[in-house]
Amino acid sequence: MMLQRRFLLLSLMLAALAWGGQLLAAQDEATALVKRTAERMLDTLEARRNEVERNPSLIYGMIESIVAPHFDFERITQGALGQYWRQATSEQKRRLVEGFKQVLIRTYARSLLSYSGQEVRYLPVKPGSRPSTVTVSTEVREAGAAPIPVDYRMYHSGRGWKVYDVLINNASLVGNYRASFASEIRQSGVDALIAKLTDMNRKGRE
Repeated sequence: MMLQRRFLLLSLMLAALAWGGQLLAAQDEATALVKRTAERMLDTLEARRNEVERNPSLIYGMIESIVAPHFDFERITQGALGQYWRQATSEQKRRLVEGFKQVLIRTYARSLLSYSGQEVRYLPVKPGSRPSTVTVSTEVREAGAAPIPVDYRMYHSGRGWKVYDVLINNASLVGNYRASFASEIRQSGVDALIAKLTDMNRKGRE
């Protein structure tokens, strides 16, 4: 009986160690994905810098193919809309996701176009507050300036890691838009927000 109990305890300890190792490996994968994606994006931008300077709109396609696949834009949009997400029809949700996605891509594109060799430092990954979530922490460093913390909140979808929020200087991307989206919907409805996103993207193309 004592031998069986010891064997059971040993089995549980080994299982816990194995699970802990798998969890750490999965968290490391999230950091590796962020680093690999950032490096590929910057390398591509540098290689095509002359083309992009002649035609800045090229950068949107680069972001679509390299960066966007690793973001869950539906979850990001749902988070930004909060309680109002449930009020939207399926078609409205589709248009909201696409409109907000393009706004975020254009915002990211402006940041990339101003990139001038700043160093990105990758910090230890932190477990998220929910199962299968982590925060990949980074710092953008430039000589003579304080480092800017940029954190990627990610979840494991079963088919890989996806970003569902980004914090810049501890300010949530999703949270920053939530108040303005809520105000627009309260005043004019979901369709008005869709129209506003469409207008923002149209102006961004001009």
